[in-house]
Amino acid sequence: MTADKEKRRAISREAARRRRRVESDVFGDLSQLLPLQPSIRAHLDKPSIIRLTLSYIRMHTLLKGNSGTKAETSHAVKHGQVLEGGEEWRVREDEEKETEDVEALEETNMYLRILEGFLLVLSTDGDMIYLSGNVSKYMGLTQTELMGHNIFEFTHPCDHEEIKNNLRLTAEDVWCGAKRDFVMRIKSALTHRGRSTNLKSATWKVLHCQGSVKVCVTPSSVSCLLLTCQPLPLSHTLLSTHTFTSQHSMDMRFTYCDQRVTLLLGYSPEELLGRSIYDLCHTLDTNCLTKNHLNLCWKSQSVSGQYRMLVRGGGYVWVESHSAVIPSSRPSKSRPSTHQPLCILCVTYVLSGVEEPSLQLSLGQTVNRYLC
Repeated sequence: MTADKEKRRAISREAARRRRRVESDVFGDLSQLLPLQPSIRAHLDKPSIIRLTLSYIRMHTLLKGNSGTKAETSHAVKHGQVLEGGEEWRVREDEEKETEDVEALEETNMYLRILEGFLLVLSTDGDMIYLSGNVSKYMGLTQTELMGHNIFEFTHPCDHEEIKNNLRLTAEDVWCGAKRDFVMRIKSALTHRGRSTNLKSATWKVLHCQGSVKVCVTPSSVSCLLLTCQPLPLSHTLLSTHTFTSQHSMDMRFTYCDQRVTLLLGYSPEELLGRSIYDLCHTLDTNCLTKNHLNLCWKSQSVSGQYRMLVRGGGYVWVESHSAVIPSSRPSKSRPSTHQPLCILCVTYVLSGVEEPSLQLSLGQTVNRYLC
């Protein structure tokens, strides 16, 4: 009886070993199909292989759904030409395809060098279907570490509701292809010296996310958000002559403004002190500034988006403000471990010339024009 039991156990162990061997071979073959470098594939565990495979399948489905009509037309044209040209056309077609792939890769690398950030494709459930390879430069986390994970695992809990609102698709989004523009905080494994650390020691990095909605109505396709994510504050090494800097109290009243504002808007720095930035904003763009102000209070950094700022004497110019909350160096008495905000620092980029210079949009413009 004991011998039979031992024999059955031995058979069971051998069967288990065989199953594990077959499973390892299947995962090995699957990892070889992933478009990754061999050094990266060699260190993938089974959950990572499954996660990346599903992510690449979804990305393939998305791209296939995006170019279906074009592909069908191209196939029909090439099929007719193959019948006429035979083998010679097939060789020429392969050469052209290889050339197109090289050109597409060079174009993609050029865009990533120009873009001060990385690309992100989000499903409507928040899954990170794709991130561009340069994400590690900004997050300290590699493309393979993030792809397939859910965005809510890496973002600040206070930003989850805003992210959900941007992921939610409405009837208007389906028909109009709505744009997305929001700020979120995400975990970053980069230290202040640019070195990578482990995720447990990660800090929060503020990202400005802009993009559009891609809605797919067919069951086999994927609806998603196509976003460019830029870290804040943006690292502009040179400020052009069409830029001025200013400091504000937490209610957005000017406490300092540099001299370039006179050339750009006509105001002297002294007459702006104590005035609110809302006094200089076009009435129709107040919501834009309010959103920027709330992002600053909650997330410490923000980009306003384009809005109209009134010019002294009449008219307005289009501007965009990049802002950050500067904390004080001394902790408060009530909260020794925390730093109270000292001020808000703004870098404002003037994007246009003066429009409607004869139009007064506020009482202040009328007075200033009379005094001039």
